[in-house]
Amino acid sequence: MRKSHPRGAISALSFFAFIAASALSASAHDGHVHKSPTAPAEKDATSTTSRTREPSLAEVHQATERFRDVNVALAEGYLRDSGDVCDTAEMMGKPAELGAMGIHFFRPDLLGITAPPNSRIDGNGTHTDFWEPAILIYEPQADGSLELVAVENLVFRKSWHAAGNSTLPTFHGVAYDTMADDPTTAVDEAHMFEPHYDRHVWIYRENPNGVFAPFNPNVTCKHHRGGSHQHANR
Repeated sequence: MRKSHPRGAISALSFFAFIAASALSASAHDGHVHKSPTAPAEKDATSTTSRTREPSLAEVHQATERFRDVNVALAEGYLRDSGDVCDTAEMMGKPAELGAMGIHFFRPDLLGITAPPNSRIDGNGTHTDFWEPAILIYEPQADGSLELVAVENLVFRKSWHAAGNSTLPTFHGVAYDTMADDPTTAVDEAHMFEPHYDRHVWIYRENPNGVFAPFNPNVTCKHHRGGSHQHANR
């Protein structure tokens, strides 16, 4: 049987509890610093005018460069996945050769995360601005550090269309990927999230699958020492 996100293993409730405890200082994450940290840059190096247009990939890179130091991300409100899971294609029912994503760090405010009693993580945000991505993705390294490999934006399907959007969000003319769990399978294709649209942008690790593909065969979770997926039992 494939390894997967077991239903309930990473509960939405525990995620919300984690958000409530977000006042924990970045020092609580010692041992997870990028192996070559740089001094934090100014948070917003872009002008209001520039942010009214879609950024180039080079501009996304420039706007997120400071997050190579994961402690900068933590200081600016990004929260590590409460399940501390390093996501791979196989965990989501895809061919293992597609590769992995990595460990996700979220900005709950940009995702518009809403409170329980949702059984899955849900939100009402419609943030698609890649000048300030809502999600950062890191690859665990052999020395325990984290290396930034990609950025991502995510909007929940129900909220996106409730806001009056009739089509999928796009970035550089490419529609976001659709993620929704199929209850008939042994894996959780939406990894405990409500149905949503997302777009990965691989600007820190070359991706043979394409810069906008969900998974990257050049990313590995083999050095991950945190949470793990168990075999799904339905």
